[in-house]
Amino acid sequence: MRKPVSDEAVPALAPVRAELLRTARAEAREVLDRADRDAAALIGEARTKARGIVEEAHRQGEREGAAAARGTRAGARRGARDRELAAREAAYEELRRRAFAHVRRRWAPAAHPAVVGRLRERARGLLGPDAEITEVPGVGVVARMPGRRADCTLDGLTARALDRLGAEVEALWSP
Repeated sequence: MRKPVSDEAVPALAPVRAELLRTARAEAREVLDRADRDAAALIGEARTKARGIVEEAHRQGEREGAAAARGTRAGARRGARDRELAAREAAYEELRRRAFAHVRRRWAPAAHPAVVGRLRERARGLLGPDAEITEVPGVGVVARMPGRRADCTLDGLTARALDRLGAEVEALWSP
């Protein structure tokens, strides 16, 4: 058990008490100052790291955005090319339709009986005099020999004439 301090001892211990308080306060201030410095360093490191993360995220976003833009542009080019090809195909099919209709109207065997005779001569010229020639009413003739066939109908002749134009036909709708 402790003995209580006498009333005379209290004033004598006052300088010791004051020194202990001063030392404790100085140590506490030192601990707090060190904690403030450590916290400031830690906050500085965190800010630096956060800036680096944000900058990397920005660069990554730019890379991903650029890649997405390239993909979008490529898709747009493919789409435009597909539409252009579809339009060209539609134009070519319209040309064929009109050419067939024009040739049928202009050279219909019913209106020009001599056309069938000329088509027969053409078929014989292609396959020879022994060719079997069959008239296709209203459109022309078809000739056959073993292993060979000649389509001398108005549609067949028109289709071959258009095919011979090849890429030149695109000049009709190209700028």
